[in-house]
Amino acid sequence: MRIKDYLYIFLIAMVPIVELRGAIPVAYTLKATTSPDLNILLSYIVIAIGNMIPVPFIFFFARRILEWGKDKKIIGRFFTWCLKKGEKGGQKLQAKAGRGLYFALLLFVGIPLPGTGAWTGTLAASFLDMDFKKSVLAVIGGVVLASVIVGVLCTLGFGAWFGITGQ
Repeated sequence: MRIKDYLYIFLIAMVPIVELRGAIPVAYTLKATTSPDLNILLSYIVIAIGNMIPVPFIFFFARRILEWGKDKKIIGRFFTWCLKKGEKGGQKLQAKAGRGLYFALLLFVGIPLPGTGAWTGTLAASFLDMDFKKSVLAVIGGVVLASVIVGVLCTLGFGAWFGITGQ
């Protein structure tokens, strides 16, 4: 077991946009190439924890930091983009969800499409002033759902690749 491999996928899972959607394929790639002893189940746990660590910080502080930085010279454009992304995600979530807002948040985080995930979902929950505990539970559920979907796709993809290449 190489600790640096687990640390690597842990850090990848914390990166916005990439999150677990990038960390899980990296774990499978590491196992297939340089680290055959990498435990995929342990990798999933490490990745989920890495994906969830930023959630409370995003919920409580990201909106304030983005509002503060939107008028700054160097970071203003990126911060404004993030604010618009959070607002748009929140509006879309609320429009589609109605009374099932937390379930919609779970699905928003859990369906691995570009622009969805724990970061965007948590930012949207913050913009909608949703309950923190319920939001975190919905995001956790979404992270689990996304990890299952990405894991199945990776298993099928790597299985097909190794079947074709004979490795």
